[in-house]
Amino acid sequence: MRRSELNFRSLVTNAPYGICRCDSKGKILDANPAFLELLGHTSVDELIGRHIFALYADNDKWFDLADFLRSSDPFKGLTAEWKRKNNTTTVVRVSGRSVENDGEGLVFELFAEDITERRALEQQLQQSQKMEAVGRLAGGIAHDFNNLLMVILGYSEFLLERLGAEPNLRGPAQEISSAAERASSLTRQLLAFSRKQMLAPRIVNLNDVATENLKMLTRMIGEDIDLVMVPSPNLWPVRADAGQIEQVIMNLAVNARDAMPSGGKLTIETSNVTLDEEYARFHAPLQPGDYVMVAISDTGAGMDTETQSHIFEPFFTTKGTKGTGLGLSTVYGIVKQSGGYIWVFSEVNRGTTFKIYLPRVASSGEATAAHVPSPIEYRKVEPGTETILLVEDEANLRYLARQYLEKQGYKVIEAADGAVAVQIAVAHEGVIHLLLTDVIMPGMNGRELAQRVSEIRPNVKVLYMSGYTENVIGHNGMLDAGIRLLQKPFNLRDLKRIVREVLDATPTPPEVTMSMQSAEPLRSTRTRENSPLRAQRFHLHLPLRYRRLGENDWHVGTTENISRSGMLFQADELLQPNAQLEINLVLPAEIAGLSATEVVCRGEVVRTVEQQGQTLSPALAARILQYHFQHGPLPRA
Repeated sequence: MRRSELNFRSLVTNAPYGICRCDSKGKILDANPAFLELLGHTSVDELIGRHIFALYADNDKWFDLADFLRSSDPFKGLTAEWKRKNNTTTVVRVSGRSVENDGEGLVFELFAEDITERRALEQQLQQSQKMEAVGRLAGGIAHDFNNLLMVILGYSEFLLERLGAEPNLRGPAQEISSAAERASSLTRQLLAFSRKQMLAPRIVNLNDVATENLKMLTRMIGEDIDLVMVPSPNLWPVRADAGQIEQVIMNLAVNARDAMPSGGKLTIETSNVTLDEEYARFHAPLQPGDYVMVAISDTGAGMDTETQSHIFEPFFTTKGTKGTGLGLSTVYGIVKQSGGYIWVFSEVNRGTTFKIYLPRVASSGEATAAHVPSPIEYRKVEPGTETILLVEDEANLRYLARQYLEKQGYKVIEAADGAVAVQIAVAHEGVIHLLLTDVIMPGMNGRELAQRVSEIRPNVKVLYMSGYTENVIGHNGMLDAGIRLLQKPFNLRDLKRIVREVLDATPTPPEVTMSMQSAEPLRSTRTRENSPLRAQRFHLHLPLRYRRLGENDWHVGTTENISRSGMLFQADELLQPNAQLEINLVLPAEIAGLSATEVVCRGEVVRTVEQQGQTLSPALAARILQYHFQHGPLPRA
């Protein structure tokens, strides 16, 4: 029994969890070393006789434990903040049970686990999930809003071009355009927060980025604020978009200025830091490693804990009606999209410090970055004559772009979604030089559409347009190689310039459409491979109905050969060339693009072959003039 008691005491003494014994009223009777360490005490005498109620930072939480002590029921998982000897707090998870005390009544054994670190990680995870959800919402709003802004900006340009110098009319039109520009700036901030903007990163030195705009910062924050720059020598290189990092510093400086209305000190500091696993444990999801830190500190009013928990959320502001609440959310998005981390340290009336950590890169050489075209000086662009397939699900924007491009001399075929666009690519008789498509569309996105159209027309060029790409044409804010993107909202001059640049990038080989021939030559081509530049033919036997224009009765026939420009079919009568026909059939998925599609065509007989013998029907070769799909009529080819 003595040995058993020693073993039991050793188990309790060396346990990693805090264990104590108390009576039914909560008075501590005994405690193990881990319990003392948990609360910062060195001797058990400091705790014996004290009431557990005195350990609680929040008095109301004590009653949860008191109820179990009163009922003598076992319990698990009660969480509370307990006060340590040095007046700090620790988060504990308490379990307990009642036991007999040698006939002297019940006592309670309590087991306390320190979960401070776990609670911090849970809160960080919850905050991260909340920010991610808000970011996705912000990105979706920005996409739809950008389409509306494009319409407003585009028609404002139309108005300003036509109004001339008339002040009574030009002034209001200019105000509309200016308001739309300001709104587009807000959507760019939303996209930055939601990490959906496209960046142009390169290897940079943050000392150069931070000092480049010091003069402008000095003018912006005012003379009553002392601006101090503390650059670290031999700063490691990082990979980032220099323009976006400048915006981060600018936004933080503006917030610091507003926090110091009576003047103060603003310090911008850079340094090389190595963060170990211990630091990373309390700053999830940061990974241990080498980082370059940029710290922006002020001596202003500071923030309480509640405010700090919301500062990176969009539209949260402490500036009343003067603030948009997008400054710090933009900062958060840019830092995250650049692969970095940001934390805030602040106390009321003692100032605020934002610390940004960007990962070190191994080399200082220039890295190849995905290129996003930046605004350049406008030059005269020659009008075009090419054919453009325009795909945009926003009707007003589609009509605006078509109207403007046709004004530049282009032939524009429009489609409201990817399915119709694929059918146009199959059916259109002439060459399509450029596919101009939105990225985010219902059903089929722009990348999928470009792949389908390129299979049908290998020589077509592709230009994407979007204000929100959702990683369809890039990853983590970086465009995939060879992708050209026109970011919404763009002005019409940019549209004109970029379209011309893409069309002029490399010459397009001529696309040869199939010319209709007699039945015998068509049959002989079945054993030969088609030329890669030739319109693809499908040797399919499909039932069809046909009738001359103006007739009521239908005739029946069977197709022999179909392409996007014509068909050969067996008819039940002999028709002369140039006869106009209405032809009705069901195209299979390989022709229609996505699924079997009923189509009514208007065609013209170009060749008639009268078969030998009494049992064979004549063969008619018809050139297709117009298709009508279930999705609606297509423009005349």
